[in-house]
Amino acid sequence: MGIQSAMFSGVSGLNTNAQAMSVLGNNLANTNTIGFKGARTVFSDLLSSTVFGSGGTSQVGRGVGLSTIDNVFSQGTFETTASDTDVAIEGDGFFIVKEPDNDTPLYTRAGAFRFNNDGYLVNPEGLRVQGKLFDPLTGDLAPGDPTDIQVKNTGLVEAQKTTEMTFTTNIDASSPELGAGAIDPTDKTTYNLQASSQVFDTLGEPHMLSAYWRLVDATANQWDTGYTIDGDPATFTALGGLTFDNQGHLPDTDGDGKPDPVVENITIADWGNGSEPNQQIALNFDCTQFDSASKVIGQDQNGFGSGNLTNVAINSEGTVVASYSNGTQVNIATLVLGKFKNPNGLDLAGSNLFTATTDSGTARVGLPGPELGKIFTNSLEQSNVDMGQEFVKMITAQRGFQANSKIISTVDELLGELINLKR
Repeated sequence: MGIQSAMFSGVSGLNTNAQAMSVLGNNLANTNTIGFKGARTVFSDLLSSTVFGSGGTSQVGRGVGLSTIDNVFSQGTFETTASDTDVAIEGDGFFIVKEPDNDTPLYTRAGAFRFNNDGYLVNPEGLRVQGKLFDPLTGDLAPGDPTDIQVKNTGLVEAQKTTEMTFTTNIDASSPELGAGAIDPTDKTTYNLQASSQVFDTLGEPHMLSAYWRLVDATANQWDTGYTIDGDPATFTALGGLTFDNQGHLPDTDGDGKPDPVVENITIADWGNGSEPNQQIALNFDCTQFDSASKVIGQDQNGFGSGNLTNVAINSEGTVVASYSNGTQVNIATLVLGKFKNPNGLDLAGSNLFTATTDSGTARVGLPGPELGKIFTNSLEQSNVDMGQEFVKMITAQRGFQANSKIISTVDELLGELINLKR
């Protein structure tokens, strides 16, 4: 009976080492798999039997069994890529993806994403990447659960009319005083400074808005202002003007201790091209009057024409940004990550995917950061399999298999001797 037990111990050793070899083979087969996490086998001894001898009772082992196969979630190295939608995670988080029309989340470390024909951000298997969407009106992250990420404006992006424009200028305190009088856009002797900038109507067509400054009273630091549209002198409209203090600043109108721009709310009655009439623009004069040459420091307005989609990229914060030919950049969504208390409890689902189980617990879902993981763009996480270590383990598994096979062959010889006792 003891001899047969030794044979079965050898069989258990063959089985467990064969399982270990399967795990090693799978690890080595996936050395170039993006985001792959290697596994290891953990052996444990089987229940022992009790034998009785002159020295008392003793225990004899019954062989070896496979205790568990653990996934090793150590950090893999990064590979730099040319794709703007390739991302990698430094940390413990997982990307979240879902099948279309299926609310069951799947988790992956492989960030080789791309956009499909419908504008959805997907992985190579077509599962949709999950993220928090931006509100197109406010530009802030919208409340609500993570959802599919889609760039809807894959063609032209709509134009946006100009509603606010700012001229940031310095007008020379030493400018010649021109006195009271009207500004004539056709006569340069009637104004001290002129600046122009594009504005856009509701159709996205650009127009030129030109502003004029005329020093009326050098002692009182008073200036007259006005504007024209598309260089047409007939459209000249006088504005309220500017008055500076003795330090060259505009007045503090809101009591915060800082100069405030002078805001002139103007109305364009008709652009003459079929666009929306009575377009209102808040024209801001953010000016100083220092003893320095008059110059335009900056011009800024919030309108733009229509444009074609030129690129979609994921930045270092995990935000999907769509860029258009008119210079507009639109934040679409921010990727979300999931983190588990016990990632070893996750089930493998194939295609670099994992599913949550009761052992893994529920994923904590949130935006990329120090806790869930940092996002690296134009990068992919490589397999964390160490080939050298795997080959060493393969040698030990091979030797273990050979040793256990030798147990079986030796027991077979012993049984042969036992059978031959009858002869």
